[in-house]
Amino acid sequence: MTPKARTRLVILAALAAVATWMLYPRMEQPPGPGAQPAAAPPAQAAGPAAPAPPAEAALPVPVAPVAREEIPATLEAFLGSKAVATYVRLDDFARRLVATVDGLGRAHAPASIWPLHPTPGRFAVEESSGSTVTAPDNPARYTPLVLLAETVDSGKAAELYLRLYPVLQQEYRQLGFPQREFNHRLMEVIALLLSTPEPAEPPLLAHVEVKGPVPSLQPWVRYEFADPALEQLSAGQKILLRVGIVNERRLKRKLGEFRDEVLRRSATR
Repeated sequence: MTPKARTRLVILAALAAVATWMLYPRMEQPPGPGAQPAAAPPAQAAGPAAPAPPAEAALPVPVAPVAREEIPATLEAFLGSKAVATYVRLDDFARRLVATVDGLGRAHAPASIWPLHPTPGRFAVEESSGSTVTAPDNPARYTPLVLLAETVDSGKAAELYLRLYPVLQQEYRQLGFPQREFNHRLMEVIALLLSTPEPAEPPLLAHVEVKGPVPSLQPWVRYEFADPALEQLSAGQKILLRVGIVNERRLKRKLGEFRDEVLRRSATR
């Protein structure tokens, strides 16, 4: 894949409360997953401050909106057909995107509904001083994508989002929110993600025992945070914790830039 196509791919990822999709580890929530770490600069108690979501006013009609039937061709023209075939789930793309963004702010955001394929590999843990934590090399699975995300033009990502918005809003209403604006929900979720804690040490994990006659074929998905306060975070916040503190901070920066571009562009139309 060419550098241009890779950059475009990350622009799309930023669109959906970003990286949280592409960086989703193979750890379903079964009652709940967990993990995190990676060497990083001094941690803070929480992420950068985020402004309150805007009032639920409809966004202006975009200059060149993308119709539902045009989405596959638009994505292929934007990303390249090879990149789309490799990374994107074109079936019900708009519905998947909207459901995923909404789910990131809730307890569960199942990977089965995501518009992009999960990150290859699987979640790894290790024992440290008698406790279970994320394996030190686990965040490295996501670092290349995070580095690419940092090269994205957030303005172009915001422009693409605004062009897709009429279809996204329609899908959001069909999802069960006829009186709400999807853009308001997106801003709520981004604000929530930006408030994700930044623990000074890798959070401890607990293995969830699932009893039954059939043994689990994916035991690595049966982890949750040992700290009840972390386990009660939203699905999107847990994902940010799992990708490691360095990646978490970089993704927060990109999310903040994307949010600011959407607010600026929507306010001037």
